[in-house]
Amino acid sequence: MKTRVFVIDDDRDHAESIADVLEMRGYEVEIAFTGEDGVARFRDADFDVVFMDVKLPGMNGVETFFEFKKIRPNAKVMMMTGYSVEQLIAQAVDNGALGVLRKPFSITDLIETLTKVKPRGMVLIADDNPDFVDSIEPILAAHGYRVEIARTGPEALTLVGSKEITCLVLDLKMPVLSGIEVYLKLKESGQLVPTIFVTGYPDEKQGVLDQIKPSQTEGILVKPFDPAELLRAVDAATSERLVRSA
Repeated sequence: MKTRVFVIDDDRDHAESIADVLEMRGYEVEIAFTGEDGVARFRDADFDVVFMDVKLPGMNGVETFFEFKKIRPNAKVMMMTGYSVEQLIAQAVDNGALGVLRKPFSITDLIETLTKVKPRGMVLIADDNPDFVDSIEPILAAHGYRVEIARTGPEALTLVGSKEITCLVLDLKMPVLSGIEVYLKLKESGQLVPTIFVTGYPDEKQGVLDQIKPSQTEGILVKPFDPAELLRAVDAATSERLVRSA
């Protein structure tokens, strides 16, 4: 899946030169020349990274950034400027902008920025406990992962079949189909992805290990667990998946 980049800059030559450089390197790029046009497009399409000029006609870049955060709170936006607008930049950074690129910046600076912030893969959280999902989703998103949610076993099967999932976080106690049933169905259909089982029942762990080979999963985490443990497991699973597909 190509990384999708949105460039918003009223300097058409600058915006188009960024697009040309990134497209030659395999990125998918769209351009807008005003904040208003940027907001309208951002409502309709999801982008992995946004490069936003601070000085835009009409709605300035920081105002546009705030609108983006309302639409998608996890939006990743890097501000760009050729002017001394420290107060505006500070407002954006304080509210979650990734930072600022000072014009003119080099191609190396641009590519290094994208390398640091581009998505690391798509994680499917299959769990019917909304409190657990709400606690884990922002942590994964903050570390660069796209996140999909499934509330039932069949929904998890559908999403794995229709999305480019790189890692599955799978609760053992799922409605309709249990986590182990979902896992075995994925295996039978050849759709198996690296899977991290989670459970609130420690006694279930051995039963799962008796049904599958431990080497086929990234492990079983017993709730409550340190989010750092999950991140380490997801990082390992995603790295493994990307290496296999490379």
